[in-house]
Formats: sequence, structure tokens, C-alpha cells
Amino acid sequence: MGQDAARLGQLFMLGFRGTTLSADHWLVGAVRDQGLGGVILFDRNVDGTVQNVVSPDQLRRLVDDLQQLAPLPLLVGIDQEGGRVCRLKERDGFAPCVSAASLGGESPAVVAEHAEALAAMLAHCGVNLNFAPVVDLELNPANPIIGRYQRSFSADPATVVACARAFVEAHHRLGVGCCLKHFPGHGSAGGDSHLGFVDVTECWQAVELEPYRSLFAAGYTDGVMTAHLVHRGLDPSGLPATLSPAVITGLLRDQLGHRGVVFSDDLQMRAISDGWTYAEAVQQAVLAGVDVIVIGNNLAPREDALVTGIRAVADLLDSGRIDANRIDQSLARIALFKERIAGERPWQAIDPPTAG
Repeated sequence: MGQDAARLGQLFMLGFRGTTLSADHWLVGAVRDQGLGGVILFDRNVDGTVQNVVSPDQLRRLVDDLQQLAPLPLLVGIDQEGGRVCRLKERDGFAPCVSAASLGGESPAVVAEHAEALAAMLAHCGVNLNFAPVVDLELNPANPIIGRYQRSFSADPATVVACARAFVEAHHRLGVGCCLKHFPGHGSAGGDSHLGFVDVTECWQAVELEPYRSLFAAGYTDGVMTAHLVHRGLDPSGLPATLSPAVITGLLRDQLGHRGVVFSDDLQMRAISDGWTYAEAVQQAVLAGVDVIVIGNNLAPREDALVTGIRAVADLLDSGRIDANRIDQSLARIALFKERIAGERPWQAIDPPTAG
């Protein structure tokens, strides 16, 4: 693969099956030769079989093997929110992690204590990116993927901001990056985008943007993960947020001022895969302003995800549908994030809230 194509590999994070890395595993070539930017880890596949995690020591060996293959340091991501959304579980020898809902009533100091222990566990295993905290507001307790799973700190934006700030800064102290989710807000939704189309036009509230607005203004520059939600008030075309230039570039970047990395949610979720081919979804997400395409590979595993994805982005460039400078901006944001994780650049401080 040519140097230009390998650069485009930095735009992708892939899941994979395996608890060890054999020489003939497809991921070896993806990391070593095709410039893969990162991996996302899961404990189990959707069918319940083991995907990546058996024990802390096993996981550390796996991550070390991957990093040794990589010409550029890998982002090694995981969903370790606490509570019911934890990929590193007690059954596999990891410490328990409490839910966001249980921390929402605690002081920032208590949140920081729990988050620092969680981040230390990740750092010990070589995981350098936590797809957390969730900053969705608890606006619909019956929400099947946020409320029922106790993934939100609170319905109150100020509480969510205070908890998220403590959570993120605790991770930074251990050299672990974070990713707020799910933009522009999943807390009011009545459906689960893992399973299909979810339209929040009638239930979404503008207050759901407040955690993002406040944290960006305070200096947060890590990652933001998009949601596969349709909101026709934000984008009359009906595109899901992940694929929407109006939501990602217009709202998240231009209006709210996010300067960090934008990660897609898993493009294999049915809210996307039911309506677009993989290559189409990659292209539309990049056109929308997404920096890193995430493919979990635990719903519908495909070993060609990187090659096909790189080709899709290259086609955008070759056809003139996207400017090379736009891709360079994504690559620069990713590189800066990796430098901060590695301790080569300082983390951007997040200012405490001012008294009203």
C-alpha cells in the first residue's frame, strides 16, 4: 500500500476478534502496512463469545503486541463508562466500576476518585482512550439505551458538566484520553440506534447541547462521538447526525466550537447499515466532518473494513468531492490527540465552572 493510502488509515479505528495476535491475523497487516489509526476493544461479541479480553495480563500483552507493530502509535479505545457499560469486568479479573447515575449525586472529588481508579486500570492494560463519559441528559428514564442502563450522570446540565470535567481530568492524570458522547444528545430518545432508525425531532431538547457548549468553552479538546440520530430541525434532509454536515460541521464545529477529534459511533449499527453501504457510510461521514471512522466488527465482522474504507476516502479525494486540506485537518487533530496521550504535548486544561 502506498504512503498516501497508509496516511488515510489513520482515519479508522477497527474492532477485531482475537485475544492474541498470530502472524497471519489480518490485523497485523492493517496495523503494520496499512497505517491503521487505532483499535477498539470488546470483551464479548454479540453472540456472547470472547472477543478480546480474558484477563488484565492477557490484555496488556495483546495491546503491547499491537503497538510494537504500529509505525505510528495506535489509539487503543474501549467503552469503560462504569456500571452496565464496562468491557473490563470483574469476571475477568478487573475492578468494579460504578455507573454514571450512581455518581451524579456525588461531589466532583468523589467522581474524580472513581474515575482515577478506572483510568489507572485502563493505563495498566495499555488502553489510552476511553469512550466516555456519557454527557447525555437523563431526560427520558425509559430510554432503552441510556436511561435504562444508568449511563447518564443527571438530567441537570450543570451536574453533568461538573461530573464530566472531573472524569476527564482524572483520566488525563493517567495519560488516558476521553470522548464525550453521544452528540447531539441521546438522552431524550425513545429508541436504540443499534437496532435501527431513531428520529428525535419531536423529543430532543436544545438543553441537550449545554454539556458540550460548557465543556468546549472551558477548554475541553479531547474527542466527541456522534450519534446515529435523525433530527429534522437540525438537518431537514433527514440524515443521521453521524452523516450530517449540518450537525457535525455546522453545529458541532462552527457553532459550538469543538476543536478536538470527532469519532463516529460504530458504522455497523443498523441505524446506518440499514440505509447505506459501508463505503457510502464512510464517505458521507467524512463529508459530514467526522475525523475517525469507528467499526466495531462485533456485529458484522469484515476483514476488508480498512482497505475498503481507505479506498472510499481516496475516491472522494480523486473525484474532488472533498479537498485534501480537509483530510489534512483531520490527520492533524488525530496526531495532536496522540501526542497528548503520549505526554509529548500538554493536555488542555478544563477550567472550573464560574459561580453564577
